[in-house]
Amino acid sequence: MDENLLNEVVDAALKAGADAAEAVGAERRALSITVRLGELEEVEREEARDLGLRVFVGRRQATVSGSDVSPEARTKLVERAVAMARLAPEDPYAGLADPDRLARGPLPDLDLYDPAEPAAEELEARARTAEAAARATPKVTNTDGASASWSASQWRMVTSAGFTGLHRASGFSVGAAAIAGDENGMEIGYEGRSVRWQSDLPDPEFIGSEAGRRAAQRLGARKIASTTAPVIFENRLASSLLGPLIGAISGPSIARGTSFLKDKLGQQIFAKGITVSDDPHRRRGLGSSPFDDEGVANEPRALIDDGVLTTWLLNSSSARQLGLQTTGHASRGLAGPPGVGPTNLTLQPGERDQAQLMRDAGKGLLITSMFGPSLNGNTGDWSVGCSGFWFEDGEVAYPVSEITVAGNLLDIYGRLVPGSDLEIRGSSNAPSLLVDALAIAGR
Repeated sequence: MDENLLNEVVDAALKAGADAAEAVGAERRALSITVRLGELEEVEREEARDLGLRVFVGRRQATVSGSDVSPEARTKLVERAVAMARLAPEDPYAGLADPDRLARGPLPDLDLYDPAEPAAEELEARARTAEAAARATPKVTNTDGASASWSASQWRMVTSAGFTGLHRASGFSVGAAAIAGDENGMEIGYEGRSVRWQSDLPDPEFIGSEAGRRAAQRLGARKIASTTAPVIFENRLASSLLGPLIGAISGPSIARGTSFLKDKLGQQIFAKGITVSDDPHRRRGLGSSPFDDEGVANEPRALIDDGVLTTWLLNSSSARQLGLQTTGHASRGLAGPPGVGPTNLTLQPGERDQAQLMRDAGKGLLITSMFGPSLNGNTGDWSVGCSGFWFEDGEVAYPVSEITVAGNLLDIYGRLVPGSDLEIRGSSNAPSLLVDALAIAGR
C-alpha cells in the first residue's frame, strides 16, 4: 500500500482530534491447489488489501480496520476510530512506541521475498506428484489429499512519531496426507514444508513418500499400561514444549501475575548448556522481520542462556507496566492493539542424535504426534495426548496410541536433554528432546 496514502490517514487522524496515530497497510496475494485421489479438488485464490488504524486520545486508544481504501471510506474510518477512542477506558500504559526505540536507518535485508509466481498448473503438478508418491508407498490405501501453494504479502507501517517501514515476504508450501490400512485398522501420516523461496522447497516426491512412510509405520499401534518412563519428543514436534515457555515469559502474563515463571527471571530453569534463542533477522526465516509490529528495532537474543532465563518478551505497553524497555516483540494484526510474540525460536542442539538418546534411555516412549495440550499457566502443570513408538534396548519395538503424558514444566525443563538433530522447518524449532522420566497414562 502506498506510503503517501498511509501518511494521509495518519494526518487526517491528527486533524480529527487524535494525539497520535499509527496506520498499517497490508496486501496479500495467494494461490492454493489441492488434489485428492488423482483429481483436482480445490483451487483457492486470494487477493486482499486492508487498512488498519490505531489512534490515541490521551491515554485512550482504539483500533479499526477495513478493506475499502477509497477516500470516502478512509474518512469514515478515521472518524470512527477517533470517536471510539474518546469513549474507550483510559489505559495508563497505552501509546506509540518510544521514539528512541524505533528502527532507524537502513533496515536489514532478510531475503524474504522471492518474486517467482508459479502458475496454477505448476502448483497442481507439485500436488499431484506429492500425492502420487504417497499412494505408491507400500500399505498406503488412501489419501486425504495433497496441496501446493504460493503467497506474496506486504506490510507497511507509518506512525505520527515519524516511523515508516516496509516488510515484504513470499511463501511456498507443499503438503500431503496419506492413509495406510491393514486388517487391524487405518493410520494417517502427514508431511509438509513451507519456505520463503521456491528453490528451498523439498522435492514434492519426497514430501509424499515421507507422508506415506509415516502412515505405514503407524499400523498395528497398541495401547500400553500406565507407567513412568523416559520420553523422547521427536524433533518435528519438540518445539511444542516451547509454546508454554513463550506464554509464561510474555510481558502481559508477567504484568498480570498469571505466569508460573513470574519469579524466575535470572534464574536457572533449564539444565546447564541449554540455549533457546530468538532471531528476527534469520535469512529467509518464516518468522523474520526487520522491525516489530510497533516499528521497534528488533535483534537476535538468547531467551535462555546456559539454562538461565534472561528476559521477558515485551511490547511497549507491557514494558511500561513493568517499568522496563520494550524488547521488540510486539505482534499484531490489523485489528486490536499489539500483543507479544517471538520471531524465529530455536532450542539449540546437543551432541547426541535421536538414536543415541534412545540408547541412553534404554526403554521408553518416542512421541511422534501430539494433540489436545492442557496447561495450568499459574503452576506449569502440563499434559498432552500423544502417539508414537515404544522402544526397548534402545530400539523401536512397536507403535503406540491413545496415551497421555503429564508433568510440571519447571521439572520437565530442568531435565531436558537436547539431541543433535535440529532441523529448521518453521518459525519454532528444536531437536529431539529427552526427559528421563514422565508420567504416561495408558489403558
